[in-house]
Amino acid sequence: MIENLVRYDINEGVKLFRNDPSAILLDVRRVDEYESIHIPGSINIPVETIEKAIDILKDKEQTIYVHCRSGVRSLKAADALIKMGYKNVIEIGGIIDFLGETIKK
Repeated sequence: MIENLVRYDINEGVKLFRNDPSAILLDVRRVDEYESIHIPGSINIPVETIEKAIDILKDKEQTIYVHCRSGVRSLKAADALIKMGYKNVIEIGGIIDFLGETIKK
């Protein structure tokens, strides 16, 4: 288990995200996956380019809810973000388990 990593179910995580106007919902799937279906309000930074987060997510104290398709890539991305100095990273699993509204292409 990754040290200091908080985890929630994606449905609970999105609910928490929506109740925190300063939080980020980060989808770390590939761009084509994100474009085909994603959760409203999410931003996309693929796990393969997670180091670019430093240019986009300036506030390392901001809460970041991280998800992917099934939860594997989000764990990897969450670990990387913590190692980059982000303090409030919450891994919420995969969009395949999300029961709420999505945007489909």
